[in-house]
Amino acid sequence: MLALALEVLQSPTPAAKVEAAQKALEALEQDAFIGNLALTPPLRPARPERPALCPPSEVPRRRLGSIQGRAALLHAVAHIEFNAINLAFDMAVRFAREADRLALELREFVGDWIQVGGDEARHFGLIAARLEELGFRYGDFPAHDGLWEAAENTADNFLARLAVAPLILEARGLDVTPGMIRRLEGAGDEASASILKIIYTDEIGHVACGERWFSTACGALQQDPAPTFQALKAEYFAGSLKPPFNHEARDLAGLPRSYYDPF
Repeated sequence: MLALALEVLQSPTPAAKVEAAQKALEALEQDAFIGNLALTPPLRPARPERPALCPPSEVPRRRLGSIQGRAALLHAVAHIEFNAINLAFDMAVRFAREADRLALELREFVGDWIQVGGDEARHFGLIAARLEELGFRYGDFPAHDGLWEAAENTADNFLARLAVAPLILEARGLDVTPGMIRRLEGAGDEASASILKIIYTDEIGHVACGERWFSTACGALQQDPAPTFQALKAEYFAGSLKPPFNHEARDLAGLPRSYYDPF
């Protein structure tokens, strides 16, 4: 399974990455052998030449009164999902050996992140197909690289990656996605809104997966999860945790308010 997960990270085009993710998911369903724990993922996964990467301030604003504005919003979501595929499979490959060292349930750990990666690939496919219905493709708009920069910053720290990727970045998605859904519905784009509803529901489970492994790893290291999260956030994530928080979704994901209320 880990070799197939590494193949996802080495696949440059969206189509190849999604296909590789599906192969890894099928291997998981067939209860395949975990594989070599010493595999080393690339620090930066393969990606297509487009979209062009630029600072966040240069990403086009997304006014939803036009088809192009809605396409720009969906493109931003597609870019998040594309990076989320890489994040999940990188988690499986990069930190399998550390999970094993901490005596965590290794097959469950690897399997959980392959499952998450499969979900992200499905999300990307849904958004990419909707973009094409609107006359656009992934790569037609510039995008920023903040998500993968956060991954690079936590490449050498298992707990930091768990804290930053699912518990900060994906949890932020739980806060903002309901507003995007309402805006799309207000613009009369029910088709796009329905896809975001699917993503939103799945992301609750992804945050729950991250919290479960974060708290389990903290337990193995005899560390208190809440202050550990706060210390890791301060060291590894320069951005702020912006309220209002979606307490309902965060509670469904099992994300304790003690983690983020101090911020």
